[in-house]
Amino acid sequence: MKPFIFKQKFTVPDSAIDGLNHVNNVTYLQWCLDAAEAHWISKTSEKQREEYVWVVLEHSISYKNPSFLGEELETQTWIDNYEGVKSERCYKIIRPSDGKTIVEAKTLWCFLDAKTFRPIKITGEISQLFI
Repeated sequence: MKPFIFKQKFTVPDSAIDGLNHVNNVTYLQWCLDAAEAHWISKTSEKQREEYVWVVLEHSISYKNPSFLGEELETQTWIDNYEGVKSERCYKIIRPSDGKTIVEAKTLWCFLDAKTFRPIKITGEISQLFI
């Protein structure tokens, strides 16, 4: 089954620019995490978000091209696979004006009960929302 790709477009703000006059590497990671959260919120109910939370276990990120102040970028994210309590989420940040990939990243997440903060198996109800 093919995963749903969640997309968000935005313009690079001044606050993202570093001393080299391009987007700071740490900012890309934050944009990936922001996209993951927006995707989660877009697909789940308030009740589900009260019952379950996610924590990061591992990040992997590859920087392909720089981006600059005022450019329009698009963050894409999707769930690549999941098993037990873990889910691997992929990201791509592209520049639509020339189609260049700016960043490719993956995050390994762990699914938790929001009350106990203990890992729990990803439910069928949740997995069906994303894959």
